[in-house]
Amino acid sequence: MVIFCIWYANCLTFSQVFVKAQKSRAYSKRFQVKFKRRREGKTDYRARIRLINQDKNKYNTPKYRFVVRFTNKDIIAQITSASIAGDLVLAAAYAHELPRYGLEVGLTNYTAAYCTGLLLARRVLKMLEMDEDYEGNVEATGEDFSVEPAESRRPFRALLDVGLIRTTTGNRVFGALKGALDGGLDIPHSHKRFAGFNKENKQFDAEVHRKYIFGGHVSAYMKALMEDEPEKYQSHFSEYIKRGIEPEGIEEMYKKVHAAIRADPTIKKCEKEPRKEHKRYNLRKLTYEERKEKLVERLNALNSAANDEDDDEDDDE
Repeated sequence: MVIFCIWYANCLTFSQVFVKAQKSRAYSKRFQVKFKRRREGKTDYRARIRLINQDKNKYNTPKYRFVVRFTNKDIIAQITSASIAGDLVLAAAYAHELPRYGLEVGLTNYTAAYCTGLLLARRVLKMLEMDEDYEGNVEATGEDFSVEPAESRRPFRALLDVGLIRTTTGNRVFGALKGALDGGLDIPHSHKRFAGFNKENKQFDAEVHRKYIFGGHVSAYMKALMEDEPEKYQSHFSEYIKRGIEPEGIEEMYKKVHAAIRADPTIKKCEKEPRKEHKRYNLRKLTYEERKEKLVERLNALNSAANDEDDDEDDDE
């Protein structure tokens, strides 16, 4: 026991002498907290700085980005540019706008992403009065398409901003990219990430890509469930069944949606309903002026009551 105590004391002395404190006061003074959106895991600043860096000889010319983000129930597509005050949004399109064009179900899949990108492209070109010069690819064939410069103006150029999305082959973000390309925007890209590209033989199958653009994968899944698992089909595609959408009519539905988007891509402001007046069960807090007026009324009432009493006494006398 005595030997163990001597050995422990020697070890303690050794650690106190030779182990250096890592986080001293000087370290804490030099420590720099990372950006808030980096701490929250929302922004990849290394990728962002490459997207927003602009040549200094372009004299404050905005560098536009084609930003695509996905939520559980919506798709957000924006044309933005960076400034010192913050990002400025030139135009935006959302998947929740698609019911206005005839697409009421499946608002977050690859096909809906294509429609959202097409809507944004036609909207921003119409805003800049370039929609007639750059019609894009009117008939979506699934093949790779790049817009050709016109004589009057150069095409509108933007860089794809995917955020923190993993850019795997066939990701929905490339569906939005394809929609923007067919809509007439100039976005640097490669067909190797579109649905239909085979990594093994390095070949791009445009027919497979076209199937995804017109909802062929959804139609095939619907048919498979109808045959194998009818109950699962009833639950998974209840909204399709409610609206009478059959697997054979999906492609025609998306063709009508594309035509409607090209006919009128302008944004429509929603009309807000007037606020409903709710019944209050507690007393509203009075302002200073209201309390002051209430006090004056009480004083006047007391004074008038006192004057009435004096008049009654005089009449009795």
